[in-house]
Amino acid sequence: MPRTKRSPTDPAARAAELRHDIEYHNNRYYVQDDPEISDTEYDDLLRELNALEDAHPELRTPDSPTQRVGGRPLERFGQVSHLLPMLSLANARDADELQAWEQRVRNLLAKRELSEREVRYVTEPKVDGLAISLVYENGELVRGATRGDGEIGEDVTQNLKTIPDIPHSIGPDAPPLVEVRGEVYLPLAGFAKLNEEQAAAGQKTYANPRNSAAGSLRQLNPEVTRSRPLSIWCYGIGASEGLGQERHSDSIAWLREHGFKVNEDVELHRDIDSVIETAHRWEERRESLDYEIDGVVVKIDEYDVQQALGVVGREPRWAVAFKFAPTTAVTKLEKIEVNVGRTGNMVPWARLEPVQVSGVTVGKATLHNEEDISRKDIREGDQVVIMRAGDVIPQVVSPITQRRTGKEKRYRPPKKCPACGTPTVKPEGEVWTRCPNRKDCPGQIVQALKHFVSRGAMDIEGFGEKLVYRFFEEELVRALPDIYRLTVEQLEQLEGFQRKSAENLVASIEGSKRQPFHRVLYALGIPGIGGVNARALASHFGSIDRLMGASEEEILEVEGIGPVLAGLIRETFDEPRNQQLIEDLRNAGLQLEQGRRSVSGSAGGPQDGPLKGQTFVLTGTLPNMSRDEATERITAAGGKVTGSVSGKTDYVVAGADPGSKADKARDLGRPVIDEAELERLLGPA
Repeated sequence: MPRTKRSPTDPAARAAELRHDIEYHNNRYYVQDDPEISDTEYDDLLRELNALEDAHPELRTPDSPTQRVGGRPLERFGQVSHLLPMLSLANARDADELQAWEQRVRNLLAKRELSEREVRYVTEPKVDGLAISLVYENGELVRGATRGDGEIGEDVTQNLKTIPDIPHSIGPDAPPLVEVRGEVYLPLAGFAKLNEEQAAAGQKTYANPRNSAAGSLRQLNPEVTRSRPLSIWCYGIGASEGLGQERHSDSIAWLREHGFKVNEDVELHRDIDSVIETAHRWEERRESLDYEIDGVVVKIDEYDVQQALGVVGREPRWAVAFKFAPTTAVTKLEKIEVNVGRTGNMVPWARLEPVQVSGVTVGKATLHNEEDISRKDIREGDQVVIMRAGDVIPQVVSPITQRRTGKEKRYRPPKKCPACGTPTVKPEGEVWTRCPNRKDCPGQIVQALKHFVSRGAMDIEGFGEKLVYRFFEEELVRALPDIYRLTVEQLEQLEGFQRKSAENLVASIEGSKRQPFHRVLYALGIPGIGGVNARALASHFGSIDRLMGASEEEILEVEGIGPVLAGLIRETFDEPRNQQLIEDLRNAGLQLEQGRRSVSGSAGGPQDGPLKGQTFVLTGTLPNMSRDEATERITAAGGKVTGSVSGKTDYVVAGADPGSKADKARDLGRPVIDEAELERLLGPA
């Protein structure tokens, strides 16, 4: 175990303590694939030891972690001596540190009388996986190994041969010897699915995608490795005979030409400012990738310059890693709480021991629904993996089952609604326990109000969650029509409101009356009616009166509406209180029929544009736009968005946590694209 931190006044004692702790965490990370601390915390320990050894050179020992890479190879695998050492990389955490690295490079080149040489840089994503070496002799793959301690790795040749993206042969023009280096990784969807399967089977789960890839590759049975969707990005060449490249960029081109999977966004730069710009761009787009990256690797392109700069300790002077904040973390799930949704669903969420994820402190996370909790076997008191993508609410990916103490508690949905005390029910075949008191449950009413005023619905600017709760508690707004009865004079009397702020809010409420019919229909919060279905219903029926008068059979004629949803719609409009709600909203002046033009163009059908005649389905959370925004843009470009995948679907746009729609698209052979590809199809804004 790591030692308790001693006083830093004794450099020798502190250096010994740091070496012990770093060795312990190396073993947890590289050997057991079960880290206890974050990459940032580990880097801090290593930086402190480096600084101590720089200040006191007599403390630097040959076996110091600053002089070696990773952990010792596992005994259960054969050992392989690398033809050339597989080194680690120094880290830069911001633009200043990257510029400082570049200045050190310039200073060293000046000492070696190379200051006049043009220096170019190559950037590539730093994939969070397991570094491996592939040795080809006369074009045939003869050996594959992990990095191990940098000098000696584990022979995992047979397991690597199960990965489809690794060529077994590279053609008749291959050199006598070439060592290809790359990073084996598990796609994010594969990581989440593997942990779910492992937890369900009561087996070890993994803290992050890197450890899941390492655990998958280091299996004694290659068939286990084959069953997991591992892939690889190749990033360079180690030892070789007969190649003769002069630049790293030449090696990347050679790898691509010979069938190796090389990232298409590897870039060449002539100055450090361009490098920094690219690094920040990668950080912004990392959430749209289907694999985890924890930074950008920056390398000097020219091999003779690399050789002149050399290596210090375990790190080359000619390369550096620009590190990002991690998107996954491990923390304790302290309690599973429940919110009441606008349709009565008991929505579970996790209260967490606060932890840093993607540069922000996270104290709560989504748990989706009770069946998801059961399938993943998530319990109160578990150490859990948290993932945060962009601005999306963090989610609990899986428990770390091997860290259980026996005190963890399984989740049980409440027997009574926490908002109104009504006994809960769970309809057969559904994933939610529900409160059936739709009329009077304050929890449901508040959530319905929040949904109604939200950006994707009526989009009432300035009417946020805090005001919804406040107006509800002060009995100003207890139903949707009450929103349109608020006056400036009423609001002026409330603490915190001035005349101007009251006028602004009332103006926003008045402006929402111009929202088109499909937005009003979505804002009503009818169970199962999202933005796509609301648009389809509005377009098909044209008015609320025609929709309310339609039979289930007529509702079923709308694309994307199935029998269950048609029944829910019919049931909703059969209730007298909902009929009265529609009349109240009509009297308030809301748009309850389709106008000649909607926000995104004509209501009557597809517009001219780059997507004319094409059908899209949206699934998962997109990194840079909401589903409503994506729908608006697709529709404005002439396309159509539907709620279900069929043989007529042209594209499925998949974001984070895409669910079954992406799987169905692949089964039907329909293209699955990401947000970046959608942007390309949409063309210039």
